[in-house]
Amino acid sequence: MFCNSFYKNLRLICALIFLLGAGVVQASGPDWRSELPNAKLIGQGELHWFGLSIYSASLWSEHSPFDAHAPFALELTYHRHISSERFVNTSLEEIKRLSGTPISADKLHEWEKLMSRAFPDVNDGDQLIGIFIPDQGCRFYDRSGLRIDIRDPDFAKAFFSIWLDPRSKDENLRAHLLGITK
Repeated sequence: MFCNSFYKNLRLICALIFLLGAGVVQASGPDWRSELPNAKLIGQGELHWFGLSIYSASLWSEHSPFDAHAPFALELTYHRHISSERFVNTSLEEIKRLSGTPISADKLHEWEKLMSRAFPDVNDGDQLIGIFIPDQGCRFYDRSGLRIDIRDPDFAKAFFSIWLDPRSKDENLRAHLLGITK
């Protein structure tokens, strides 16, 4: 009896290992879609730099037309390697550029530490998803689940303005994300 049960369990474990190796079974973890279960694609576009595709971006919301004061998700799928340090530094520069008022050095340092935890080095095919939560902050996910929950509404507004502010560096990408392309 023990032998039959042991071999039956061993076969099950081997089958699971095979399926995991084949990519059929994925590790379950919190998914960003559970936060916005009725989200629909608002728009999508590509960021290019000197002709190189850097990432694809998709904007998701339960509200159409898009409402920047309601929860939404910004999904970025990378097409090349970008270091965490470069991601964080570029984001900070854009946040400072778009800010209507100066941001204190202490606040910028705090945000830099949070972003360093949120944004790993990325490579071709990696994905990062930011969820904007009005009056609370934001959460960042990757394919394995939640990376960080940032309870700072000012940071959330400043960060997502990089893509959604009318003064965004890439007006074409912004227009595509908002679904207002001609």
